[in-house]
Amino acid sequence: MNPFRPRLLDRLILGAVAGPFLFGILIFTLIFVAGDLLFQAAKLIIEQGVSLGVVTRLFFYRLPEVVAMTLPMSSLLATLLGMSSLGGGSELIALKSLGIPFSRVLRPVIGASFLVSLLALAFNETVVPFTTEAADRLMKYEILKNQASAVQEKVFLREEEDGALRRVLYVDQLDAKQGVMRGVMVHEFDRDRLARTLTAERGLWQEGQWWIEDGRVYEVDRDGEVTLLLRFERQRLALNLSPEQLQMSTKRPVDMSAHELWRYIQQSSSVGADLSRLWVMFHLKLGVPWACVIMAVLGAGFGASRQGRRGSGVGFGISVVIVFAYYVVMSMCRALGEAGAIWPSLAGWGPNLLFLAVALFFAWRVDRR
Repeated sequence: MNPFRPRLLDRLILGAVAGPFLFGILIFTLIFVAGDLLFQAAKLIIEQGVSLGVVTRLFFYRLPEVVAMTLPMSSLLATLLGMSSLGGGSELIALKSLGIPFSRVLRPVIGASFLVSLLALAFNETVVPFTTEAADRLMKYEILKNQASAVQEKVFLREEEDGALRRVLYVDQLDAKQGVMRGVMVHEFDRDRLARTLTAERGLWQEGQWWIEDGRVYEVDRDGEVTLLLRFERQRLALNLSPEQLQMSTKRPVDMSAHELWRYIQQSSSVGADLSRLWVMFHLKLGVPWACVIMAVLGAGFGASRQGRRGSGVGFGISVVIVFAYYVVMSMCRALGEAGAIWPSLAGWGPNLLFLAVALFFAWRVDRR
């Protein structure tokens, strides 16, 4: 017997949730698209005369981010409707009469949702950052023609030479029109090892060159020890990019993948900067995809307790309420984490832990019946 071939029970359960899962991706994507993307597209065409081709490109650039958001929601809807259907057809009652506990019923649900979470994590690490950055650039430089505010916050620029990381530039705030940078941090690398860090209060674009003011230079030895080398009032920054070119070349932390963000945090930690906000963002980027597993277990327990007494419309409404509650809790934890009231790891994983406890309670209640 092939150990990887699903058993009859597993096929029964996966068959019950597969259809609602695909339906959930479709319906939630349509809701987001109709509520945001299509409205934005119509506004651009009617009010600003943007061509249909450019708007279509923007639509497809935004679509992967929307699909990624629907995966936890679809996992919840799939198991809620699937288990409710099995309960209504007395399959769950028959399984219990045969001595099969609900924990065994959950096994294929957990396995499938685990794979969905891995897919969501990989999707968020590869496709979503690329398409989101492409959409932002299309919006700024082809649609708005840079008429929007030139002030950009949390900009990030990597410089590589022969495939090796040479320098990383971080700017807390960049005003491209005025040619002003605030909160400048430059990490210089030697053979992929952080060798020197420079910080400055501000940078000015003058006579075709960048000048930074009120700064410090730190040296980092091979053991990771940081030593203050010197302070300066003003010096030239070796950066051959104009303010407009710098704005187009930089990348915000919110647009980075979790891996890129982790590398940036590691590079920035040597100078003692407050990285709470970035740590919270990092843990959220890792934690949210795993909500697929938690939502699937929660939906399974809740759906099994309903025993098919309500229609799919009610199940859809319940899914929306639960997902809304999850994102409210996540927003609260994020705010607390960024304010330093709780650990960044707790801010990122706290919503998952809370809803996991609720999911396990519903699963336990079904088993106790």
